[in-house]
Amino acid sequence: MESKKEFFLECYKLGIIKFGRFTLKSGIESPFYVDLRPLASDPKILKSLANYLLEMLPLDNFDLICGVPYAALPMATAMSLESYIPLIIKRKEAKSYGTKKLIEGIYQKGQNCLLVEDVITSGKSLIETIAEVEQEDLKVVDIVVVLDREQGGKQLLESNGYKVHTLFNISEVCQILQETGELSDEEVKRIQDFLQGNHIQFEEKTKSSYEQKLNSTQHSVSKKLLETAIAKQSNLIASADVTTTQELLDLAEKVGPHVIALKTHIDVISDFEYDKTITPLKALAAKHNFLLMEDRKFADIGNTQELQFTSGVFKITDWADFVTSQVIGGFESLDCFKNVGVVAIIGMSSKGALTTSSYREEALKVAQSHPNVIGGVSQNTLPEELLLFTPGVNLADSGDGKGQQYNTPEHVFRTLHTDFIIVGRGIYKAENPEQAAITYKNEGWKAYLNSL
Repeated sequence: MESKKEFFLECYKLGIIKFGRFTLKSGIESPFYVDLRPLASDPKILKSLANYLLEMLPLDNFDLICGVPYAALPMATAMSLESYIPLIIKRKEAKSYGTKKLIEGIYQKGQNCLLVEDVITSGKSLIETIAEVEQEDLKVVDIVVVLDREQGGKQLLESNGYKVHTLFNISEVCQILQETGELSDEEVKRIQDFLQGNHIQFEEKTKSSYEQKLNSTQHSVSKKLLETAIAKQSNLIASADVTTTQELLDLAEKVGPHVIALKTHIDVISDFEYDKTITPLKALAAKHNFLLMEDRKFADIGNTQELQFTSGVFKITDWADFVTSQVIGGFESLDCFKNVGVVAIIGMSSKGALTTSSYREEALKVAQSHPNVIGGVSQNTLPEELLLFTPGVNLADSGDGKGQQYNTPEHVFRTLHTDFIIVGRGIYKAENPEQAAITYKNEGWKAYLNSL
């Protein structure tokens, strides 16, 4: 393979960079314009480019490759052919017919996906692509880019914990062209001045502390959750996915001192009796100072939800501090939850979930406007006024040898700006549930402090 400099000069002959005065999409006038799409028309160059990009990467880290549409799609395809790593295709927007899928291809939940981009400027398209890929429950850690315009996008992504590998940057390109006489010293100086004055500044999202949120929240359940978190120095909610009363009470006794809430699926308790199940459970919640969260995921018209909430053998209204609910029934369907807090289901991570971006947008409007809603379950960040509850957190995923994972406490606090972590099997399936709860409590609190 020829040197990297020689390779770039071969690419340059295809007209991938032009110099002069160009108005960009942002309205900024730039002294150069980059368009790498012509590279796809030269098979030899495209193959060499794929190998240059692959050489920079720890290939054992990736199960899949995905190109950011559209210019990077042929690059990602060539990389897949050269590496034998499967390719998935992300559409610009989901089809309005057929399967209505946004991601095409064969993949499995939890796989690691390498993103391929042609040019990075602000990083906005990559941030959007990452969110859409992660919505399919895939993991993104590494991003490979052909050319960095050096205007802040790489720094933005790296500040969010992603590893960005770049083949060229614009300063390096200008130096090569200056050395070969393609660019004059004056032109290089003009480009350097442009870069210094047009480094895109990003307002870094800062996470509010529990004390700050406590001062601004109005809902009594939100206040109690935040007060409990501060008092116990814990943001841990344990999921009690057990099927007998004795298992439920035993788990509550063991983890109660270390959690702020216990999440139940009360309808799976096979021997449920209110006096034998709920009465002692409430006593344990009072003893150990934790709240009760019934993960009912209500999803019906308001009248039916009210009956499910107040009637039947479970009488959820008598003991739950807060419940989960879909918002598919609309704003008024949440009116029945007057004496509890509601955690709205904004998005789901399961493969093929119908919680599309348009659905999430409408669901978020309901959540933000309804007085009973205290927060949401989502795979994306939420507005500051809503508390974010993140399920599926598991420390075991941090050590599988494939780089940073996306369901550890560190990740969900740093990138999703979560407020509370929900841990299930990592605690109730552990040999020592109490010790596991202590570990998750400490790791969650440390991740919270580091995110401030």
